[in-house]
Amino acid sequence: MNETLSTGPDFIIIGAMKAGTSTLYDQLARQPDIFMTTPKEPAYFADDTVFAHGPEWYNGLFADAPSGALRGEASTHYTKLPTYPRTLERMQTHPIHPKLIYVIRNPVQRALSHYLHELSQGVMVDDIRTSFAAHPELVSYGCYAQQLRPFIDTFGQDSVFLTSLEQIKADPQAEFSAIQTHIGASSPLVWNHGARPQNVSADRIRRLPFHRLLVESRLSKIMRRSLVPQGVRQKIRATLTIGTTRPQLPDDLRQDLEIRFTADSADLAQMFPAHPVLDLCYPFATP
Repeated sequence: MNETLSTGPDFIIIGAMKAGTSTLYDQLARQPDIFMTTPKEPAYFADDTVFAHGPEWYNGLFADAPSGALRGEASTHYTKLPTYPRTLERMQTHPIHPKLIYVIRNPVQRALSHYLHELSQGVMVDDIRTSFAAHPELVSYGCYAQQLRPFIDTFGQDSVFLTSLEQIKADPQAEFSAIQTHIGASSPLVWNHGARPQNVSADRIRRLPFHRLLVESRLSKIMRRSLVPQGVRQKIRATLTIGTTRPQLPDDLRQDLEIRFTADSADLAQMFPAHPVLDLCYPFATP
């Protein structure tokens, strides 16, 4: 466990979950002088089971990086307190000093997207109040100041590049150029406007009982294509797509979330005064 992560990351996208990290990972992986790991989210420093693989395994994720390429990974588990509390402790035992990228979004929308993601997987239930009451991570993962403070205390504020899904959507190339400066890329990063956004919760298909057998197996796919007309298949898919019957937050639950996230936004404003994310991500927060 004391082996050097000599070929470890130059930069890490540390989160937040459901804030566009998959899309940013995909765009970075398309750049000729950037190498991104497979899998996208190794979660090495957060997940106990993965960390047990040891530094050789983690090093191996970057072994195929071309000479001179910047190496990166994207693990949203790193900013999932209190679920994964040992991330920073483990990072400090290794001689890595990566540049960090933290992508956030309107935290109310992030919480709803998180809920839809878990609903599609059968982890959470249709009753949105019940799910929010039973899963405090829907809120805690969107308390960005709380999640980010340990990284700033450990690596320094200059190590963290803060952006948001809203900023990236508004001017993706400008944010990409700013990320280029932060990570020290020698070649310009060019945003591919033709690439589709990745891992959009509203596009996910709700998992059914025996989903793997009925939907994902090779035999079921062959039978559907041969026996069910394409138009019918598309209608069925639409009824199972989360975004088709998108649940809405009850007004009182939304108000409770806005109060909680407004308090966290004040802490974030102390870390990053006058940062554009404050207006873009917290339209509900009073000055």
